[in-house]
Amino acid sequence: MSLSSHLHELKKKHQTLSDAVEAAQRAPGTNDLDIADMKKQKLRLKEEIERLSVTA
Repeated sequence: MSLSSHLHELKKKHQTLSDAVEAAQRAPGTNDLDIADMKKQKLRLKEEIERLSVTA
C-alpha cells in the first residue's frame, strides 16, 4: 500500500468516526464513555495522519 493510499484510508476512517460522533451526540441516551472513546480514536487517527503527512 502506498503512503498516499494509506493516508487516504486514514482520512476516510477519521471522517467516518467524525460522523459517528456527531450522530451519537444527537442521539438521546448515548453513553458518554462511548462518545469519548470515539473521540480518542479520532484524535489518534488525526495524529497519525499529521505524522505521515510530515514525512511525505
